[in-house]
Amino acid sequence: MKKILFILGPNLNMVGLREKNIYGAETAETINEDVRRWASELGFDIEIFQSNGEGEIISKIHSALGGKDGIIINAGAYTHYSYAIRDAIACVPSVPTIEVHMSNVHARDEFRHKTVIGAVCRGQISGFGKFSYRLALEALSDIFESEEEKND
Repeated sequence: MKKILFILGPNLNMVGLREKNIYGAETAETINEDVRRWASELGFDIEIFQSNGEGEIISKIHSALGGKDGIIINAGAYTHYSYAIRDAIACVPSVPTIEVHMSNVHARDEFRHKTVIGAVCRGQISGFGKFSYRLALEALSDIFESEEEKND
């Protein structure tokens, strides 16, 4: 069973309470329940980790080395300026990482158009609400399947 680390950055624990016009009214807890169900359907063991602290996120990314097969990360605002999180992702190149955002960051404030972590991620998914997370899980499933086919 593939092990996935799902990281949620600052303020994502407040989804359902904050900016409902952008994130909707569904709470972080119910979204996480859906993520767990989707991961299970794909045969994944998923660990969901949320932190408002940059250092905690960095340490969690480092912990993926040797223990996780993939990372899905919604780094929140850190996406746009945290070179430290970018470097942490680069430290674990054997763990494919997908950058995810619930909102379409390109339809929002101009500062949100830039991602500093994107260059070290396998891909980016944004704009599909909670279903962005499902798409990221499916992308990892496809990545793993392709890698297995190469090794056969």
